[in-house]
Amino acid sequence: MQAVSRRLIQRPLAGEASIYSSSCLRSLYGVSNHLNGTDNRRYSSSLATKGVGHLARKGTGGRSSVSGIVATVFGATGFLGRYLVQQLAKMGSQVLVPFRGSEDSPRHLKLMGDLGQVVPMKFDPRDEDSIKAVMAKANVVINLIGREYETRNFSFEEANHHISEKLALVAKEHGGIMRYIQVSCLGASASSPSRMLRAKAAAEEAVFNALPEATVMRPATMIGTEDRILNPWSQFVKKYGFLPLIGGGTTKFQPVYVVDVAAAIVAALKDDGSSMGKTYELGGPDVFTSHELAEIMYDMIREWPRYVKLPFPIAKAMAGPRDFMVNKVPFPLPSPQIFNLDQINAFTTDTLVSDKALKFQDLDLVPHKLKGYPVEYLIQYRKGGPNFGSTVSEKIPTDFYP
Repeated sequence: MQAVSRRLIQRPLAGEASIYSSSCLRSLYGVSNHLNGTDNRRYSSSLATKGVGHLARKGTGGRSSVSGIVATVFGATGFLGRYLVQQLAKMGSQVLVPFRGSEDSPRHLKLMGDLGQVVPMKFDPRDEDSIKAVMAKANVVINLIGREYETRNFSFEEANHHISEKLALVAKEHGGIMRYIQVSCLGASASSPSRMLRAKAAAEEAVFNALPEATVMRPATMIGTEDRILNPWSQFVKKYGFLPLIGGGTTKFQPVYVVDVAAAIVAALKDDGSSMGKTYELGGPDVFTSHELAEIMYDMIREWPRYVKLPFPIAKAMAGPRDFMVNKVPFPLPSPQIFNLDQINAFTTDTLVSDKALKFQDLDLVPHKLKGYPVEYLIQYRKGGPNFGSTVSEKIPTDFYP
């Protein structure tokens, strides 16, 4: 008997099997508490039934509960993915994590849920059968796949549009997917100067054509420990001693804390179905220019602010060779950081939440301000450690800047 129990614990199965195994173990634990004379009541989860259908739930809503959600999260190994998986797993959901790279890619996600509740599954986004396999046990599908630069293997259109369209069609054919959430990008439009944003707009249209009840989330530029804006800026400053301000630093946008975006996705799953068929624009509470955001970065890393203002034509000329050569050389080129031609094109227009759009408040959420904790991770770039280095916080007059 002990050997059988040990095998159950060491070999959690994907899909329903691991949920049933966990339920059996929890039931045995409840019987033990009952025999010991302790009260072990189970309260029903507060998760809404209309939005996610008739789901079996058990527990108080914590990590070891059963929320009834079995979610396939495409793109879970990316920036937003780790925060979303953590929030899904901590409320007792089973999360299926498709990945196409090394088996080490999803390893950090397994610790975020109870035993057997975060299940990595190998897949190929170009193979429809492998997509069906990772969706087979799911009742919720969340698509986070996207790429802000091209590679030799995946173009903007394939990474941001065609894969999303294929996932939506497979989910429609599945028949048992109760909620489908597509994560797009703020500023997605067919008329955008950015190829990525045009591809994101085409993906939204394709998803709604296949699944009119889908929910689309449009997050603004996301800020967090692994972000792709303040980290590259800080690394550039530490290496070269200055920061190039593309377009003079006048472009306006609404950066948002990545944890808030993950919370918005979970809130949409928890609602009564009112978010189905709608699009939400997720921007932070404050509007910044790129120069103002750079000031926050400099203040946190305790470096003297030095800038070089680059007009858009010069910045595009510096970023152009990488895009021109990406499909013309027999080896992969380095990923662009600051000088990304498509992002420079996107920077030529302001990216703000529209007045009539559905926002965080429509999901009963209040986004964090980008001061203090949301940008505290930047202390890793301070010279000599987190308590050392020159500081701008002392409000030294700008005349004294070297």
